[in-house]
Amino acid sequence: MVKLATVTLRGASGTVYPFDVYPWVTPFQPFGAVYTVLKQRLDGRFDVLYVGRTTDMSERFDNHHKESCFRIHGRTHIGVHADPLEARRQAIETDLIRGNRTPCNG
Repeated sequence: MVKLATVTLRGASGTVYPFDVYPWVTPFQPFGAVYTVLKQRLDGRFDVLYVGRTTDMSERFDNHHKESCFRIHGRTHIGVHADPLEARRQAIETDLIRGNRTPCNG
């Protein structure tokens, strides 16, 4: 698992959350996290396509219920913010969705 970058996302509350960025095909060990589906632009910056949470990052994302939206919008990477507590993951996910325009969360 090779981290390529770190991106920070701001929630509606103003809180900033760091996400480690990995290629889309990266296999993960099982752990809880908030994740972002990202598209890398030609200038190297990332657009956020989706924000979600999981109790197990080792689950395959190819069978995600929004996979067709990810493909349409050109997903290239996944961002990971590990957090062992479900209540905190849920709060972070909600804060980020409210604070960002993400085409696949609709």
